[in-house]
Amino acid sequence: MATNIISIVNQKGGVGKTTTVINIASYLALKGRSVLIVDLDPQANATSGLGISKENIIFSSYDIFNKDQPSFTAFTTRIKNLDIIPSDTNLSGVELEIMNLAGREYILKTLIENLGYNYIFIDCPPSLGLLTINALTASTAIIVPVQTEYYALEGLGQLLATFQAIKASTNPNLEILGVLLTMYDKRTTLSNQVREEIFKYFNELVFETNIPRNIRLAEAPSFGQTIFEHDKWSKGSKAYKNLAKEILDRTKPN
Repeated sequence: MATNIISIVNQKGGVGKTTTVINIASYLALKGRSVLIVDLDPQANATSGLGISKENIIFSSYDIFNKDQPSFTAFTTRIKNLDIIPSDTNLSGVELEIMNLAGREYILKTLIENLGYNYIFIDCPPSLGLLTINALTASTAIIVPVQTEYYALEGLGQLLATFQAIKASTNPNLEILGVLLTMYDKRTTLSNQVREEIFKYFNELVFETNIPRNIRLAEAPSFGQTIFEHDKWSKGSKAYKNLAKEILDRTKPN
């Protein structure tokens, strides 16, 4: 069974990477797909956003980079069909620890490529360092969240250059699954102007679904809940349901 391994990536922080990972992963799991989240961000927001306490973590994403031929049992979340490799703060120093290792770009790929999940979503850190390079090398595709605010396009050129460099070196089959507009408010001129600019640049790669500014979405992580648990009738919940359906349409059936 081929696994869809999708990195959610943008070196800018605060664009909705973790919110997107948690909610599309949980929705697909609720619809019967087997899903794994890899929390590759030292801030561990995907981990805490699912209500996982660091005291309960046995194997974290830090351990991926610190074991010879690592094996593990993923943390089983309360959501049926959804597992996670949680993060912890030790991950913040791992790039220095592995920078001189041969094959350092392939460490994550070696571990996750044959796990047998329908979907693996990687929550990338807000940088383009070795952790993100490991994620892109391991992935079949990326999703790029872009907030519809000032400086939205800032840094995207560097991200796309990294994407092309990975395709030319460690992962020639890597594709852009889609560009996701987040924090969108159709009532504002700015949101609509940014949306037009993104469409000019990425065309059909832009998802039809926009993720709106939504207080319920913002609240959910503080309760350790997905949006479907926190408020399944909210605009944020509806948006992530629609996005998950688009992802199903754009990925290989398995």
